[in-house]
Amino acid sequence: MRVIVTGAAGFAGYSLTRELLEQGHEVYAILRPNSKHNDRFYNVNGNLHLVELDCVDFDKIADKILCQCDVFYHLAWFGGRDDFEGQNANIDYTIKAIESAAKSGCKRFVGIGSQAEYGVCEGLITEDQMPRPINAYGAAKVAALYLSKRRAEQLGVEWIWGRIFSLYGDLEPAGRMLPDVLDKMKHDEAVSLSSCEQNWDYLHVVDAAKAIAALGKSGHAGEIYNIANGNYAPLMTFIDRAKTELKSKSEVKFGERVNPFISLQPDVSKIKAHTGWSPKICFEDGIVAFVDNKLYYEV
Repeated sequence: MRVIVTGAAGFAGYSLTRELLEQGHEVYAILRPNSKHNDRFYNVNGNLHLVELDCVDFDKIADKILCQCDVFYHLAWFGGRDDFEGQNANIDYTIKAIESAAKSGCKRFVGIGSQAEYGVCEGLITEDQMPRPINAYGAAKVAALYLSKRRAEQLGVEWIWGRIFSLYGDLEPAGRMLPDVLDKMKHDEAVSLSSCEQNWDYLHVVDAAKAIAALGKSGHAGEIYNIANGNYAPLMTFIDRAKTELKSKSEVKFGERVNPFISLQPDVSKIKAHTGWSPKICFEDGIVAFVDNKLYYEV
């Protein structure tokens, strides 16, 4: 099977590309021109084609590939949480992507959204909840969802949307909470955090890649799916587990409750029922590999 992946060198995109290659697919990886992240693929084996193309030119993807493909995975997304100009542009890039999917002969389009579409929720988060985003990023994801779904209907392409929650693991960029905490714990440095009372859900990026690939194969057309672990717990619990696993002597201080108070309790029964997917990597194994600078595909 031939597949196309935008954002292929990104945090989730890299693991998805590796997973699709592991499954024996021919992968056309759409990469941002001159990105240092493109080097990640130099030693990757498999039927891989690297295509450097800026997001503004996503309408030219079919012209670059020049062959019929089967599934289009759209992960490329840029800009800060309240970068209104950038987030609005992402909506246009998504429409260009789905139009290129149709031109490339793809029967299916898998778009990747975010838990940010839900906003502030109480209790279990199911896919039928009304989106209430609280920033431009979440709002743009919601807009891209509805507009790409309608465009797919017009073009005769099966459309599926996956909402990613909290990923960690291979190639997670510095500056995010968990990598910074793990680095401090590795060096027995003090850690200062918020109250960490909110429920959180950590899914290893390799498990997420398998989930996204499963949606391309078995997801039901027209459906939205939560991509998460499902074993949520108070965030402080994950911090304590990390400290124990790493045998760290770091002093951890929990402070004030954050505002807005985002508490994640995702329901993953739908994706499990429709695809047979379930997460396999436990939190402790994932963080040890990350701290040791090992990619999970190479462990």
